[in-house]
Amino acid sequence: MRALLDRAAAMAAKEVRHILRDRQMLGFALAMPVAMLLLFGYAVSFDVEDVPLVVVDLDRTTESRALTERFTAAGTFTLVARRDHAADVEPFFRRGAARAALVIPPGFARDAARGDATAQFLLDGADNTTASIALGYADAVALRAGQAALSSAIADFRPPLETRTRTFFNPRLDSAVVLVPGLMAVILVMIAVMLTALTVAREYERGSMEQLFATPVGRLEIILGKLGPYFVVGMLQVLIILTVGVTLFDVPVAGSLVTLFVIAALFLLAMLAQGLVISVVTRSQMVASQVAAMSTLLPALLLSGFVFPIQNMPPPLQAIAHLLPGKYLVHALRSVLLRGNGWDVVWVDAAATGAFFLLMLLIATRRFQRRLA
Repeated sequence: MRALLDRAAAMAAKEVRHILRDRQMLGFALAMPVAMLLLFGYAVSFDVEDVPLVVVDLDRTTESRALTERFTAAGTFTLVARRDHAADVEPFFRRGAARAALVIPPGFARDAARGDATAQFLLDGADNTTASIALGYADAVALRAGQAALSSAIADFRPPLETRTRTFFNPRLDSAVVLVPGLMAVILVMIAVMLTALTVAREYERGSMEQLFATPVGRLEIILGKLGPYFVVGMLQVLIILTVGVTLFDVPVAGSLVTLFVIAALFLLAMLAQGLVISVVTRSQMVASQVAAMSTLLPALLLSGFVFPIQNMPPPLQAIAHLLPGKYLVHALRSVLLRGNGWDVVWVDAAATGAFFLLMLLIATRRFQRRLA
């Protein structure tokens, strides 16, 4: 065992020298996670604010103006135009100048006094995400307006049912708080696999693999020696991403940092081993980079639960998602950072990720033959 570790350490030292000489790769490894986190963190948001609103007030009463003010007071809707006919709304939708419209019919105030008022709320369905969230806001505004009308008409009115909402773990419903842990998983998948996908392929292309085969170093020592330095680089990436997320995006750290780093370490090992498998199989840096990009970017974005809930996917895609470590890291990061969970919850994620790492390590070791042909 001591001899194995010594030979693996020698291989690791050789790989460290390669990394330090390749400043572009080192800069890519350390700067790219920050750049991607800033880009995704600021560009990707599920918060809906300042939805352009057109108002068609055909009643022109105090009550109709009060309803318009209710829609624009919270900041969700921004009044961009007033029109006199409902037919004038569609051109705004076609040009993208508005996403919603409020049409208040004649007699709105009279009907409101009788408790039978109606108003029409129109939405641009071309952007279904914004439309769905805006519809929820509009329903809430209409409900409050109805309760206010009853309160003014009936003395000491109390609604038969009063709901009080309390949001755990993310009280402000800030999308960045939810997105950053998922972004950490996506970034680590892409960077870690890409780094190691080029290592063995580079040795083959440079012709140094034949010299390596002439040494007494075994396959496992070569694999471990190449994993070690990139594992250290990956842990630096985790630290950098976490620091940026907490500092710039106010991501809370409710759980144990030790648990977080252990989960991240297992995930890094799994992704680095996957990159080695790609490198050993392809033996070409160009092909390895293409396979690494295809096998990491789309699965990490679409099948990890980072953007789309896995339970809403078709069963075949759910089965694939449960085989990928990205799904487990996203769940573990959100559990530890946001909910403050410990090993009683995330042990399943750790076990699944560790099993994937052992499988990739076994495949890489078996596919790595001490021959050139």
